[in-house]
Amino acid sequence: MRFFRILLTIALAFNLSNCSDKEPETTKEKLLQAIDMFNKAFQDGDNAVLESMVTENYVHTNGNSKPIGKEDWFNYLNEREDDIKSGNLQVMEYELSERRIEFYGNVAIVTGKISVSNKKKEGIQKNEYRITNIWVNEKENWKRAGFHDGKIK
Repeated sequence: MRFFRILLTIALAFNLSNCSDKEPETTKEKLLQAIDMFNKAFQDGDNAVLESMVTENYVHTNGNSKPIGKEDWFNYLNEREDDIKSGNLQVMEYELSERRIEFYGNVAIVTGKISVSNKKKEGIQKNEYRITNIWVNEKENWKRAGFHDGKIK
């Protein structure tokens, strides 16, 4: 419940009139490009790109942990990036499907399913997650402001 209060606060904190009704396809296309770029950077462990694509007050919540902020999430990402660079982790698949986008001015809520396949020395691990992302349009750039996932059994 706290996560949804945070989502609502983020949505209300932004001026919802910045998104032009005249160019919804352009707005949507830019968001789709940002999502694809973000997911590719996550798959590759490219933290520099990820850093440029999240808000300063970013909130990240996994289904099995409490919400964390940007600094704690990047601490995790730095360890993950080291594992990818050393070859201890190979992300074979990171795919968003069943994507749905709802726009609220310059805020977008993106839902979908993530399929991920990782290869470690223990073997290949496959998982699927239902996700909710909050994206905000800051100065003509879409940035992710919030994330939540729940593992699909």
